[in-house]
Amino acid sequence: MRAKPEYRNRERTQVAVLDALVDRAEEGMTVFELRAAVEVEIDDLEGALATLKDDGLIDVESEQGRTVIKPADRVVPDQPTDDDESWSIGDWLRDRFPF
Repeated sequence: MRAKPEYRNRERTQVAVLDALVDRAEEGMTVFELRAAVEVEIDDLEGALATLKDDGLIDVESEQGRTVIKPADRVVPDQPTDDDESWSIGDWLRDRFPF
């Protein structure tokens, strides 16, 4: 599943983080899991997480001695979407030609 369309007009790493978190919205992800899912350098991931946290789009919780990151409720779509049907031409271009 992908983040709501209104949150997709962000820097590429931020969108990738939101999409990964939306896929695992209930259980959340650790920084290590996010890094593996998004496949970016740790500095880029840290920058994206800081921006998303400042914008109120992610929540950071401590659970059983580990830090878990979850998407804010407003980022998660109400209904699951099919990735192929929800992509706009702009989404496709951003995915194919990183800015």
